[in-house]
Amino acid sequence: MSRDMQITFDAHDPRALSTFWRDVLGYVHPGPPGVRLPEGADPLAAWDEFLAGIGVPPEQRNTRSAIEDPDGRGPRVFFQQVPEDKVAKNRVHLDIRAAPGLQGEERMAALEAECERLVALGAARVRRFEPNPPMEAGFIVMTDPEGNEFCLD
Repeated sequence: MSRDMQITFDAHDPRALSTFWRDVLGYVHPGPPGVRLPEGADPLAAWDEFLAGIGVPPEQRNTRSAIEDPDGRGPRVFFQQVPEDKVAKNRVHLDIRAAPGLQGEERMAALEAECERLVALGAARVRRFEPNPPMEAGFIVMTDPEGNEFCLD
């Protein structure tokens, strides 16, 4: 029997980091519990209103955030505020499948285009690894705005 999974990030700024990953993955911020959002409504603004309405002080309203796959297939991603800095390489990282089915230069061109898009969102490029068949198709190592390593694969 398979299990559902949630991925959790420790973060200094859960809202900003969740927004970055929302845009990377094509996910959405869910609305607050029991709140039906009208078409086009900003879920983060709805959360601000919801949290104020239940008495959460302003300084505690960015302690967590979450994003979800709008198609319901991918895992939920949760972001929790922590005081400490990231001090070492992640022991787990995400591989973002940005060039499925592509090979060689066509694959690397697609990865480079996605890399440019993510840099504009706040990511940093670390290193490109060239294809080395038959075991390696090529990938680009990046970091998110808080220094978490991930790969465009």
